[in-house]
Amino acid sequence: MPAIPYRGRFAPSPTGPLHLGSMLAAFGSWLLARHACGQWLVRVEDVDPPREVPGAVDSQLATLSAFGLTSDFPVQFQSQRNALYQAAVEQLLDQGKAFACHCSRADLASQGGIHRRCVAGQQRPQPAIRLRVADGSHVSFDDALQGRQQQDVDRDVGDVVLLRADGYWAYQLAVVVDDAEQGITHVVRGADLIDSTARQILLQQALCLPTPHYLHLPLLLDSAGQKLSKSQAAIPVDSAQPLPVLRWLWAALGQPPPALDAATSVAEALRHAAAAFEPTRLQKTSLLAPLQPPG
Repeated sequence: MPAIPYRGRFAPSPTGPLHLGSMLAAFGSWLLARHACGQWLVRVEDVDPPREVPGAVDSQLATLSAFGLTSDFPVQFQSQRNALYQAAVEQLLDQGKAFACHCSRADLASQGGIHRRCVAGQQRPQPAIRLRVADGSHVSFDDALQGRQQQDVDRDVGDVVLLRADGYWAYQLAVVVDDAEQGITHVVRGADLIDSTARQILLQQALCLPTPHYLHLPLLLDSAGQKLSKSQAAIPVDSAQPLPVLRWLWAALGQPPPALDAATSVAEALRHAAAAFEPTRLQKTSLLAPLQPPG
C-alpha cells in the first residue's frame, strides 16, 4: 500500500452482528479518515475461533455496506496472516524479548493474574509465548480525545501474552503487526480498548514498528452503565433502515443534527456528514444507548 498521511481502520471481531456501539466506532473512524482526506480500511479480527459466531463475518460486512461504509482496500482477515505473526514472534524470541511460559491462570492467581516470573506447577504440552516486560516499563501517550494517558505496564499488566497456550494468536500481537503492515497511521476505536494501548506501544517498540496516533471514542452504555456489547440492549442495527441510525450516530458523536436532515439516501447523508464533520465536537464521556433502536 502506498504511504499516505492518514490511514484509519475499523476492525470488528466476528462474535455477533454489529450493534449501535460497533457502528458508533465504525462511523466515527470513517468520519475522521474522510475529514483528513485519508483512507479507511476494514479488517476482520478473526484470530479467536472459539468466540466466533457462524455467519457473523458476512453479517457484519453486509451491515457496513448497507450504511455505505466500505473499505478503500480489500478487506483483510487476520486468520490469513499467520505467517506475519509467526515471523514477529520468532524475531522477539531470537532477540530475547519474548519467552515460553507454562504458567496457567491458576498458577498466577496468587499474583492477581499478572505475570512477573514463571511459577508454573507443571509443564504444558504447548506453552504460551509472552513479551518480556522490563521492570519500570512506564508508558505515556496522548490520546487525541481522552488526553494524556499513562500506565505502568510491568505492574498493571505484566508480561504480555503473544501466543496463547491453546495455539491461537493473542489480540495484542495481531493488532500491532497488522496496523504496521497495513500502514495504519491513526487508530480510532472505542474507549474500552484504551487500556490495551500502552502494552501495544511496548510491543511496537520491541518490534521496531511505528506507533500510530490514537483516539478512543466514548462507549455506548445501557441504562445500568454496562458496555453495550455485553448487554441485552445490544440489539443489531437495522440494515434495512440505515438513515435513522446514521442520524442518531451523527448526533451521538456530538455533531449538529440539522446537517443530515435534508439527506434522502445513505450516500447523500455520508456526503453531508463528511463535509460538516467537526472533530472538536466529539463527545469524550460515555453515552447512553436508546431504549429502542433508532429506526
